[in-house]
Amino acid sequence: MTAIVRVELGARAYEVRIGTGLIGRAGAEIAPLLRRPRVAVLTDARVAGLHLPPLEAALAAQGIACSALALAPGEATKGWAGLERAVEWLIAERIERRDVVVALGGGVIGDLAGFAAAILRRGVRFVQVPTTLLAQVDSSVGGKTGINSPLGKNLIGAFHQPSLVLADVDVLGTLAPRDFLAGYGEVVKYGLLGDAGFFAWLEANGPALAAGDAGLRTEALRRSVEMKAGIVARDETEEGERALLNLGHTFAHALEAATGYSDRLLHGEAVAVGCQLAFDLSARLGLCAQEAPSRVAAHLAAMGMKRRLSDVPGDLPGPEGLLALMAQDKKVVDGRLRFVLARGIGDAFVADDVPPDAVRAVLAEALSAA
Repeated sequence: MTAIVRVELGARAYEVRIGTGLIGRAGAEIAPLLRRPRVAVLTDARVAGLHLPPLEAALAAQGIACSALALAPGEATKGWAGLERAVEWLIAERIERRDVVVALGGGVIGDLAGFAAAILRRGVRFVQVPTTLLAQVDSSVGGKTGINSPLGKNLIGAFHQPSLVLADVDVLGTLAPRDFLAGYGEVVKYGLLGDAGFFAWLEANGPALAAGDAGLRTEALRRSVEMKAGIVARDETEEGERALLNLGHTFAHALEAATGYSDRLLHGEAVAVGCQLAFDLSARLGLCAQEAPSRVAAHLAAMGMKRRLSDVPGDLPGPEGLLALMAQDKKVVDGRLRFVLARGIGDAFVADDVPPDAVRAVLAEALSAA
């Protein structure tokens, strides 16, 4: 069974289809979008070895020609050099404005391919086929595309909505446990920011979901995407409510920069640690009871996830160094850091008046416990 969530954006509305076997049906799913029977696929070498052959077969079964470029896996690809290679390849492949680019991969490929599609010939349509849990519940939905700068994550980009998202639950079975749990950090975020009932559902079902239950995985995907789709439809370009989706991310992006965007700390792991720090900060400011950060910590621990700065391997900068990295974040407005804080689980809000001393104290406490 396929669950369908619509992202309601008027003439640019699209569907996120969630279910098993979707890559095997991708030709039939994508064909209605095409004006001529060909697509260009951007992927990475690791994903290509696992999922490109069945995608090519599904397209061929519908008479759709396919060319593919496999980039190097990893966050380092999501920069100027990777973007240049992708765009020049698409131009060489004679991809026209009426054609479709397919992003087959995780968040790095989805962001990079989406940005390449956004700037190629001033805008080419694209389809997201996310192959990680993180990409399925977060980066493939909502139209945020872009690359990293040496000065910070996602500082160069554009809003460019996909025409379709195919989230195949089966691909999650090919993920290493660490990669699955990193994606689960974004799933937890949805419960924490706006749905206490969903967080309670995750507390009850998270371990079975991680163990491989396809029905639970589909439901977690559906609910996460439904929440994001609703927020995006109401605030596409992050003028207000969409900023709630950044819960944990101000801390997370600083930690990713501090660890060199490396395998020391995956994005979803950084988000989980960041969510814990956001709730710790909220409790320190008297916004929520201590029970809330304790529940967050207990659930992350039950799932075997990173939740403390001591879980990050290697050395980290001190509080001042981390604050300096936060100051470069794209969520800074008029020189003031914006945090997503919480009055409790499922009740998040955006604040731009957080005292730096409180942030410094939370970081100092977390680092001293490391």
